[in-house]
Amino acid sequence: MIAPGTNVRVYLACGVTDMRKGIDGLMALVQSSLRQKPASGSVFAFRGRRGDRIKLLFWDGQGFCLYYKVLEKGRFPCLPQPMARPG
Repeated sequence: MIAPGTNVRVYLACGVTDMRKGIDGLMALVQSSLRQKPASGSVFAFRGRRGDRIKLLFWDGQGFCLYYKVLEKGRFPCLPQPMARPG
């Protein structure tokens, strides 16, 4: 099984993510919304609108891994909603 190492940072994308996005689209979200480097070795988690799907994106040192999980029953917990920016 391909998995990130120990002591890895996990970033949660706030709100809902379009689950049609692939590696390139999720990398763009990591850079623009989370303001992180996609190849940093961290794990980036994205939740779908219905809550029954989640995607995890991480760099394993050779390339990007995309883990996609769909629940048959139940939902993943809600991720925090983005805070409104002042101004």
